Amino acid sequence: MKYASEAPEGRAAEAAARSGVPAATAPEEQHGTRNRVARSILDHGPSTAAELALRLELTQAAVRRHLDTLVADGVVEPREKRVYGARRRGRPAKVFALTDCGRDAFDQAYDDLAVDALRWIEQSAGGGEAGRAAVAAFARARLAAQAEAYRGAVEAAAPGRRTEALAGALSADGYAATARSAPVGEQLCQHHCPVAHAAERYPQLCEAETEVFSQLLGTHVQRLATIAHGDGVCTTFIPKTGQTDFAVEKTDHRTTKTTTASASTAGRNPE
Repeated sequence: MKYASEAPEGRAAEAAARSGVPAATAPEEQHGTRNRVARSILDHGPSTAAELALRLELTQAAVRRHLDTLVADGVVEPREKRVYGARRRGRPAKVFALTDCGRDAFDQAYDDLAVDALRWIEQSAGGGEAGRAAVAAFARARLAAQAEAYRGAVEAAAPGRRTEALAGALSADGYAATARSAPVGEQLCQHHCPVAHAAERYPQLCEAETEVFSQLLGTHVQRLATIAHGDGVCTTFIPKTGQTDFAVEKTDHRTTKTTTASASTAGRNPE
């Protein structure tokens, strides 16, 4: 991935001379560090400058310089940090999330091909409801085959570690997934989606994925957010045993409201 350099060549050379770093390697190191910043956001989701500095062992000032360049290049964008639960006093922290352009710079080279293939399936089935059903059938078949690769890891894990095991299996397939505790269960977070653009056009992909997660984990699960619909992370809620509905209070820059999710929200971004 290539980004614009931080300074004109003359100033870069002068700065390199003062720091003792060869002029030829200074711009390359700047590019490399910016790549690390962008990759960290990809792997961990929307992050504050402080979080990035801690993960990358850089100063916050250095991270902010790189973020300024990434924002100017359209690779990341600043957002207010979404708050779950009771909102604390004061202004929400600013986080930086990858833009569609930033995600494209990684590994979505086959996205157009995927969309064309799904459109062909839809049209070959006659379009309309029949076409949507054909795409859904394809999505289920694709995810069922993919799930077989995950089943062994999930079933081998202790009951309390199965979400974590699924996250590890998803990460091996490029989804940069993590598992974390939630007040009434767990959240499976996918910080990257290789088929995000295709899923934006065909939500059946998200819906089939949610169904597979439910089957693998042996419980009802609920999709809270998706990258395909503009969120920074695909988030799936896994309730504690015996609990099927839950309330999530979320805050963003537009409004604050409590949403009780149900099975009908699977694969869609909450409003």
